[in-house]
Amino acid sequence: MTSPRLRPSLAALLIAAACVSLAHAAEPTAAAPVTATQSARHAITHEAVWLMKRVGAPVASPDGKWAVFAVVDSAYDSKEQWSDLWIKSLTDDSAPRRLTFSKGGESAVAWSPDSRQLVFVAKRDGDEAGQIYRLDVVAGGEAQRLTSLTMGARMPKWRPDGKQLLFTSDIYPGNKTEADVKQSAKERKERKYSARSYETTAPRHFDKWLTDKQVRLFIVDAQADATPRDMLSGTQLVTLPGFGGGNGDEGQSLDAIWTPDGKAIVFNAATNRDAAQRAATYSQLYLVPAAGGEAQRLTQDQRSYGSLKFSGDGKTLFALSDAETPGKVYDVKRLASFAWPMVSPAPVILTDKLDRSISRFVLPDGGKRVIFSYEHAGLEKLYSMDVKGGEVREEPSLATGSISSLSSGGKALVGVWESSINPPEIYAFNGKQPERLTNFNTEKAATIDWQAPEHFWFKTADGRQIHNMIVKPANFDPAKKYPLFTVIHGGAASMWRDQFVLRWNYHLLAQPGYIVLLTDYKGSTGYGEEFARSIQFDPLKGPADEINQGVDEAIKKYPFIDGGKLAAGGASYGGHLANWLQATTTRYKAIVSHAGEMDLIMQWGTSDGGFGREVNAGGPAWSGLPVWRDQSPIMQAGNHDKGTGFKTPILITVGELDYRVPANNALMNFAVQQRLNVPAKLLVFPDENHWIMKGENSRFFYSEVQGWLAKYLN
Repeated sequence: MTSPRLRPSLAALLIAAACVSLAHAAEPTAAAPVTATQSARHAITHEAVWLMKRVGAPVASPDGKWAVFAVVDSAYDSKEQWSDLWIKSLTDDSAPRRLTFSKGGESAVAWSPDSRQLVFVAKRDGDEAGQIYRLDVVAGGEAQRLTSLTMGARMPKWRPDGKQLLFTSDIYPGNKTEADVKQSAKERKERKYSARSYETTAPRHFDKWLTDKQVRLFIVDAQADATPRDMLSGTQLVTLPGFGGGNGDEGQSLDAIWTPDGKAIVFNAATNRDAAQRAATYSQLYLVPAAGGEAQRLTQDQRSYGSLKFSGDGKTLFALSDAETPGKVYDVKRLASFAWPMVSPAPVILTDKLDRSISRFVLPDGGKRVIFSYEHAGLEKLYSMDVKGGEVREEPSLATGSISSLSSGGKALVGVWESSINPPEIYAFNGKQPERLTNFNTEKAATIDWQAPEHFWFKTADGRQIHNMIVKPANFDPAKKYPLFTVIHGGAASMWRDQFVLRWNYHLLAQPGYIVLLTDYKGSTGYGEEFARSIQFDPLKGPADEINQGVDEAIKKYPFIDGGKLAAGGASYGGHLANWLQATTTRYKAIVSHAGEMDLIMQWGTSDGGFGREVNAGGPAWSGLPVWRDQSPIMQAGNHDKGTGFKTPILITVGELDYRVPANNALMNFAVQQRLNVPAKLLVFPDENHWIMKGENSRFFYSEVQGWLAKYLN
């Protein structure tokens, strides 16, 4: 619901900025966080974590003068939660100002080429789906709705001359007009039956059953009441049974951008999505004329491309690319480029010699370098290279923490930086010491008694270097002994990062008086392609051995750890490994398993993705390969009689809407614990998916975890 209050004009913002109060003027802009005296600091609470303002990714204006970003005012009751757009000058020290006053929130923000207007996606009064709205930042006033489509609109992009918008939406099979879409939606709503029908993979994704909706690209004039035009209707491309985009929370997506002259659209699409259960799917690049016509395939390989961007001079197309190497479980994302207009379908892989996966990249106007970030050893920092390739150069970043977004406009470069003790804030990265531009959470963070993680490494028997972090509780006293809770990350293709998190907040887990150990076992990202691939044919045993060694190394290194009081837990792949530890060792006093698999074959058949699991095992479930049985936790149940596993009390939690690791795994887990008379507790969240993301559910989850650990560790 929108407020009748008018959005301030840019002139009004400038006047207001000149009248900033002394309190605002005194806010620090240096990178160091605000500090508080030790006596004023308190142990972290769930309320402190949950109610931190959530600062979203900034979008820099093309002229480099402004950044717009979303800020969520969180609440335990979702009805009380607000999300609005804020604007911050990049040319002076004025405080950021709120641009919108709507409870529903805005997403997919895009600046007009002249830096005077914004478009974004929002669901406001009368909207049954998210629509595109335009806000005149200079003149002020209410945002104006530009689309009214039955299936909504997503990811708007301005044409270079600012006259039209490109966006994605959906249709139903056979639809040619918006009237057709509306009629199809009406018919489905009025059906007397509720059955779903499928003939190809996959029936569901993450926490949603998929429907027969089909993704499309649309163009619309950048004004109210204009009629959008489906750019792919009638093309041969969309008739292919495997046509589609990447799955996301709002449906399938096609990464699409205008060509520099505004006469065509470049986008990525898959054409073998129907084969996802038996082959890797890959997204190739296509070109469709803005005037209409058949889509032309630009690339002729089996790589995947995304994050498309043109250089400022329009002569180079950049993308992130996955090699999709046959028979391998992981490829690092590499920066690729094509001369434009495209003279060769083969990309130039600019970061071919860099054994790290590029998270994001930007192309500052007039710059001769591309700036990007990648993970390494718990951190994510800035790097750059010449736009034509060459040596990678480290750019000024903060010494700790992680960069989680980047945007450039003109010569300005802004992004979000955070660490485990510094919740996200907007920073300017201008080739020197990063400068904090916002202070939404700094004062609150300064009142919490927490310490930055401590890093250490150890070497495995096969020579692998393993990175770890430990987190200490409030009021830490090195003379005391503390139980150790080793927390295992999901993925496995992810990494423990020095960042502020909601779902398994390191300091909240440590708060009762535990040392938290975070080990990047083999299979983790941030250490190169081979490291991430090394779990192939060894999905659980090898990683678990390294987690156990990490515990041993931490006990040897830190005399304040009580080696007789150990616990372990994790979620998703971390839940898989928690189940494996419970099945194969009795060294831990308590286990916590969220969204953890019990049987590799069941997970292959019921999860929303199966082919990658088959590649990881080396063959299909019926191949007779021993890994399918030997590394399924349920198949280790005989360890109970041997005294080597299935003895440790276990807390099992699951979201009923989780289709990534379906709830049947948790039910099987609980059943075997009951069969073997092992102390166990099962928590089922009917309204949660792969993550526990609702406020009161999260608070209850943490209380149950802490209660379980206290029962068996203290």
